[in-house]
Amino acid sequence: MTVETPKEAWTGTVREVTLGATADQGGTRSRTLTVGAESTLPFLHFEASIPNPPALALEIRDRKPDDWSPLLYEAWGDVMDDPAAWAKAAEEAGADLVYLVLSLTTSDGSPNTVENVRAVVRKVLDATGLPLAVIGAGQAEVDNELLVAAAEEGKGERLLLGLCEEKNYRTIVATAMANEHLVQSRTPMDVNLAKQLVILINDMGMPLERIVMDPTTGALGYGIEYGYSVMERLRLAALQGDKMTQQPMIVTPGEECWKVKEAKVGEGVPETWGDWEPRAIAWEGITAAALLHSGANVVVLRHPENMRRTRSMIDELMSSKAAG
Repeated sequence: MTVETPKEAWTGTVREVTLGATADQGGTRSRTLTVGAESTLPFLHFEASIPNPPALALEIRDRKPDDWSPLLYEAWGDVMDDPAAWAKAAEEAGADLVYLVLSLTTSDGSPNTVENVRAVVRKVLDATGLPLAVIGAGQAEVDNELLVAAAEEGKGERLLLGLCEEKNYRTIVATAMANEHLVQSRTPMDVNLAKQLVILINDMGMPLERIVMDPTTGALGYGIEYGYSVMERLRLAALQGDKMTQQPMIVTPGEECWKVKEAKVGEGVPETWGDWEPRAIAWEGITAAALLHSGANVVVLRHPENMRRTRSMIDELMSSKAAG
């Protein structure tokens, strides 16, 4: 007796977006990154096409951060002192995308400058052939100044610029359009807010094919269940035909997980928590796995070991065996 697997007849498709530009496209990247274009929920190969696997990014900084976990300093070593070396190490670790986050200050404590940002972006572009994201430090006035410089330095490279938020997106979108880049929109965990910001960015003239949506995530045990449900609802709306929710989704479990106590604390914790290093790495890895199952198209990690583990999981889920 043959039992037929029930299938949903979705009417919508996630929008396909390509980051980076090769030489024949006006850039210098050795390869591009295309995400989206699936017509079903994550990894349900029996139901519809999933042409592009989820992508993995590694976060680097324009200088060695002051507040990261000692476990991350140990994992990356001396490359953290040089963003170019760090970017090259991220590529060697297997990243699809280098996610460069700018700092408010330089290593000597002075305010970051457009000259420094230009130099860092150029060094990173020269050090790796991967597509590049450049993300501001989180203060609107500073970000608007520094991201314009980054956009101009990387003109034609189809960088991913962010973060575009409700109160600060116009300058970033304008410089992205002027210099042929993409943007990352970020909103609090809310379906309607995520959709509305995409509409506002698109109303400025930014093509939908150049917007990647960040619905925000929490870490395992710190709001991930709510973030998961928001992402799931966004993806269901997209597959049901809502064009303003059809953007590929990017999330940053690395940023979220390495600031929670289970990952940060190595002493003075219950014995049942287990050893610090495997616990901390697992916290990021499990969060990333959950987000991929909720519809994430790009996951931004911090620990290189989770690049290996998450890649292995994706490869297995995308394989023909999984498809069957």
